[in-house]
Amino acid sequence: MYFGYLCCSYQERNRTLYFFPVSLSVGDTMNISKFVIPEVIFGSGSLQHIGESVAGSGASKVLLVTDKGLLEAGWIDKTVSRIEGAGVDFEVFSELSSNPKDKEVSQALARYQRSGCDAVVAVGGGSCADLAKVVAMLSTNPGTLSDYEGINKIHQPLPPIIIVPTTAGTGTEVTQFARIVNTRRRLKMFFVSRSLIPDIAVIDPDLLTTVSPRLAATTGIDALAHAIEAFVSLAATPLTDLHALNAIKLVFANLRQAVVDRHNPRLNSNMALASLNAGIAFSNAILGANHAMTHQVGGLMDTHYGEANAILLPHVMKFNLPDCRPRFQQVARAMGEAGPDETDPSAEQAIEAVINLVADIGLKQSLRDLGLSEDQLQRLTDNVMKDACIATNPRPATPEDIAELFRKAL
Repeated sequence: MYFGYLCCSYQERNRTLYFFPVSLSVGDTMNISKFVIPEVIFGSGSLQHIGESVAGSGASKVLLVTDKGLLEAGWIDKTVSRIEGAGVDFEVFSELSSNPKDKEVSQALARYQRSGCDAVVAVGGGSCADLAKVVAMLSTNPGTLSDYEGINKIHQPLPPIIIVPTTAGTGTEVTQFARIVNTRRRLKMFFVSRSLIPDIAVIDPDLLTTVSPRLAATTGIDALAHAIEAFVSLAATPLTDLHALNAIKLVFANLRQAVVDRHNPRLNSNMALASLNAGIAFSNAILGANHAMTHQVGGLMDTHYGEANAILLPHVMKFNLPDCRPRFQQVARAMGEAGPDETDPSAEQAIEAVINLVADIGLKQSLRDLGLSEDQLQRLTDNVMKDACIATNPRPATPEDIAELFRKAL
């Protein structure tokens, strides 16, 4: 087997994957795993370290990517104050949507180049982080955005990338992924490269206090879906398992109450940690059919893909159940489930627990509620089969399988 720069082969059920940082056998005696994360600054009040982080990266002027809601919330004023205090200049870009689009990337890149920036900082949710990553990518790599769609297409080093998440769910601040909507093709382009792993992630749970209950619910389910898919992924390792299981445990112990009580420091800290754990897990173990499907729903319907996760995750778990029953039993234990007389829970209990959690936090449970119709399923299915995440799903999925899963979720 081969092992290299974010590149190895992994054989499972006659499938060979050639691009993921997973465990592989060398002879009969050794397993090797590749595990990559950025520098992480975590804890209440950690936003105060953004200035020294930016200055320490060597930046002289940063493009600060955020959204209009965060400008109004006051977090950007605090960020800018710290950056200026560290002697670094900045340019703010906030013209992006909840699912960042290729046209917005072009606008941000033009601003970056025109302003003479040499680093990017994102303060916001996954949309801000994704856009910041691809702007950094295009600032040093020639060509167009679509030239880098897929896996390991980046060849030139990127400028410093620093991410400050303001939601607890996407985990983008620690991952090697970015997703951008192609407005012509109406799908989310998927970018995978070690180069996209940020240099520094500053995770301050205090920033979660301005997140609405609805967004707390959708992002929390996003973190859960990341963790579950990473745990059952063909590319899972003992290192990723630790983070995935802890994320599942934290989500089930905190999300219901966190949706209701948006100013509880303990809940916000635990959900921020859940998101971090899940991000570390799936960045290194990759995902599966659930995210391959939600990426396409988000690209077509321009909806928050946490909503799609809430709807599709139980269906995908049921589909995968025959091939990963023992793993789902471990997931159920992490959720706090127990069998009769405190025996081991069943794998099915993990699926029921997800369904109950989604209902309890008030999220939609049908794709029709998002505006999806039967005549759109073929287009979605075709795009799912091109998504990188489908390769590490624990059970092989045909186009017919994916179409049926979409139909069941309508």
